[in-house]
Amino acid sequence: MREEFKASNLSQWGALSRNEEERIFLEGPKTRTFETRHAFSVFFEMIKGFRKFHFVGPCVTVFGSARFSEDHIYYKLAFELGQELTYKGFAVMTGGGPGIMEAANRGAKSMSGTSLGCNITLPKEQHPNKYLDVWMEFKYFMVRKFMLAKYSYGFVALPGGFGTLDELFGILTLIQTKKMRDFPVVLMGKEYWEPLRELIEERLVETRTINPEDTKTIYFTDSPSEAAKFILSTGTKKFNLTVKPRKILGEKKVPRFYDV
Repeated sequence: MREEFKASNLSQWGALSRNEEERIFLEGPKTRTFETRHAFSVFFEMIKGFRKFHFVGPCVTVFGSARFSEDHIYYKLAFELGQELTYKGFAVMTGGGPGIMEAANRGAKSMSGTSLGCNITLPKEQHPNKYLDVWMEFKYFMVRKFMLAKYSYGFVALPGGFGTLDELFGILTLIQTKKMRDFPVVLMGKEYWEPLRELIEERLVETRTINPEDTKTIYFTDSPSEAAKFILSTGTKKFNLTVKPRKILGEKKVPRFYDV
């Protein structure tokens, strides 16, 4: 593995959940009371997320590893991406933690843009980074992933591990199965993603496990400006949707840099 690929945080991410009930919830059938209580817990967490992020405006979600420090090439790439997305008028949403997530949020804040985070409770106590305007901490990964997908017109994946791959392929599956419209998906860090590109565009297409059309929304680049332009040109021109807050419900619009 090349040196620039290596994450700077090589610590173990824990073997025990901060929330034992969540782990138990995923271990098969439990009592009706236990299952019902957790079903309502998931429901109310989703409602809270809807209230928190409903008026963020056109948004792009950035995925990537939490393990890169600010002197890493991928951190710097994510920072520039956050700037470029803000310049194009997007709010920037991430998982709200350190590494790539922090860098993208930080880039947005440096341009007085809107920076959003969907943080998750983890064994390693993933605290929200300090560059967030609006954020929420989720207990359930499934609710967090839903929020990261729901409000965005485009998605960018920078180098990452299992979590990044999970989020990336979740989005691609939603698009492929028409559960989500064909929003643009960008993979930044071409050399890092090259084996995955070959797998998708050659092996999967050749064996007909996916159709060639399934690859058309994916764009590989090393340029933050190209990534932002691709999302702008293929995303907002197709899906220019807006919603307005209702004062009677106590809802407020999240301020954007061009509203100031």
